[in-house]
Amino acid sequence: MDTQTLLYILAAVLMVLGIAGTVLPALPGLPLTFAGMLLAAWTDDFERIGMWPLILLGALTLLSFVVDFLATAMGAKRVGASRLALIGAVVGTFAGLFFGPVGVFVGPFLGAVLGELAHRRALERADVGHAARVGVGTWLGIIVGVVLKLALAMTMLGVFVLAWFW
Repeated sequence: MDTQTLLYILAAVLMVLGIAGTVLPALPGLPLTFAGMLLAAWTDDFERIGMWPLILLGALTLLSFVVDFLATAMGAKRVGASRLALIGAVVGTFAGLFFGPVGVFVGPFLGAVLGELAHRRALERADVGHAARVGVGTWLGIIVGVVLKLALAMTMLGVFVLAWFW
């Protein structure tokens, strides 16, 4: 197998891992997808994928960071989450990775709830019902972010395929 074939295989693996990473928080989804697309373009000496498609793909990758942050923050803020709840959701997301698929979904919720309870206790007005609403709002924000990132991933794939074969 020649070097070019190996590079194309690596590019495809990066793209597949990246698309999986839009759902799995352990992987940097769209940056991996972009890296695979950039590697494929480089391997082809940028003959099929030129500057403008790469700029568009890079912009979509950057947009994914904004979408990720805003979706989670808006979901949490909509239900009145505190800063500790947002931090808890992030910590819960990473802690959940150690507990498999269930942990990936339960971790952000529990982290947001515990963060909100810590915030409320500091204010001497613990409210489990409110903390649960914050957990659900944060979780829904994360789900909306995943859906939007999947849409961005499919858009990137479409741009790449169009540029490759056009």
